[in-house]
Order: sequence, then C-alpha cells, then structure tokens
Amino acid sequence: MKHAKIRYLEAKHSVDERSRSRRVADRLFEALPEALTVGEAGSGTGTAVPWLLERGVTSGSYRGIDLSPTVIAHAQRTQPAALRYRGYDAADTETGGTVGDFRFGFEVGDALQLLGERTHDLVVAQQFMDLVALEPAVDALTAAAGDGGLVYCPLTFDGVTLFQPDHPADGEIEQAYHDAIDNDGDRETRAGRHLLEEFRDRAGSLIAVDASDAIVRPRNGEYPGDERYFLNCLLEFVEESVSAEAVPEVENWLSTRRDQLADGRLSYVGHRYDFLYRTAAEQA
Repeated sequence: MKHAKIRYLEAKHSVDERSRSRRVADRLFEALPEALTVGEAGSGTGTAVPWLLERGVTSGSYRGIDLSPTVIAHAQRTQPAALRYRGYDAADTETGGTVGDFRFGFEVGDALQLLGERTHDLVVAQQFMDLVALEPAVDALTAAAGDGGLVYCPLTFDGVTLFQPDHPADGEIEQAYHDAIDNDGDRETRAGRHLLEEFRDRAGSLIAVDASDAIVRPRNGEYPGDERYFLNCLLEFVEESVSAEAVPEVENWLSTRRDQLADGRLSYVGHRYDFLYRTAAEQA
C-alpha cells in the first residue's frame, strides 16, 4: 500500500486536525505577515488551504508540491469545490483556485528542490520529515524560507506505535515494524527527537515545540469519520512490513487486531511532535 492513496489521506485528516498542537499553531499565526507566501512540501490532498483560510488568512499565495500526480490532480480538482461547499467564494484556476485575494495552486515534483526556486514567508512540511534525510531536508526548507522566514513541521513521527488492548507480541511487532521503516531509504522512526536537535543546532530560533500524538479510539463501538479505514490501513502497513520470520506471532497479532477493529474495540496511539522554527535574519 502507498501512503499516497487518496482515501487514506482523507481518512487521517480528522486524526491530524484533532492532534495538531493548538499552542504551536497559535504561535505560528501570531507570527505571520498579512499577505503571506506559503510553500508546502508533501501537500497531499491540499488540506492546508482550508486550514489557512479558517485561521484568518485572506491574502497572499499558497504553493503545494507533492510527488504523486494522482494526489495533486485530486487536490486541483476538489479543493475549490470543497471550499465553495464550506461557504467560501472560491474560483477555479488551472492549478487550484482563488478565494478573494488569496490564491492557491498544486503541482507535481520534488518539493525540496522546487521550493528553493523562490523564498516564502512560511514553509510547511506536515508529516514529511520522517520520510526524508533530516539534515539536507532542513537545509532545503530553511533556504526556501529565506532570512527570518518560518518553517512549520507538524505531526512529525517519533518512535512510538501503540495498539490497544494489549497483545503478548506488541513489543516484537513494534520493534520489527520500526526496523522496517528505518531500513527503507531515508525514513526514520525517531525523526521527531532528531529534528528537535537539528533545529537547536542552527542559527535561527525554535519558537515552539509540542507533542501532537495521534490518538484514535472508538466511541460506543464506532469510530469518527473514516477513522476505521485509517486504522485498517495501519494494520496493512504492519502486515507489509513485518514477516513471520521476524515475528512468528504476526499472523495471530493481525487477526486479533482486525477482529478488535471490526468489533469497535481497537485503539491506536502514534507519538508525534509539532515544530515552529524561524530562520536567522541573515543565514550563512
């Protein structure tokens, strides 16, 4: 399964919005200029656009970049209509749309490369930093933010994947799952704590950091929105990553977890951090 599946991205949206640190987000919007330029790495289905509008952004521009042509096409096609459904006077453009003096667009490509083509007041990398090599990624994001710009990295995973109720194989499953992630290119399960160190070692200022744990739990046997599907995707990720050779009990673990999900008894916690960083006024 690819993380870029549109339904997965849409299903986890309610989880992300619920877990995002309000304190870090408030500090972000206190620091933004009125007519701002925003660039986002790994923009997904474009959910940052309505979030910015809801938080009072009324002018400027947003540029979302993602590697998936399918996801970008979905964002270009659906975001203007979704905004009209929410009551905004949104007009379509070739790559996105406009709401009053705020324009937004989405494009396919390598965000760390394309964002560097211009400077932005704000660079966003949501659920992105655990998928890339940290040092060069921070180099690219801070360069794209320019002197005194803001870099916002919410929902950065950091090394805890918990399912409840307890199962005897939980410890082995979590370790094997994280090992598989760490062995997959530049992905890193402890990206959150290492990003904290990376920002602290730079000349700019770490304005705010807070936990933003993803927590999904049933209410009276039901899950909010499409979060049952989100949990099913997580179980599929584990199934793809953990072999019976690595953990002999994995089949029993998956069967038990799927029964709990079907019965509305499965809960999940993923440990994450939100970061807000301002680059130095004059970067080296």
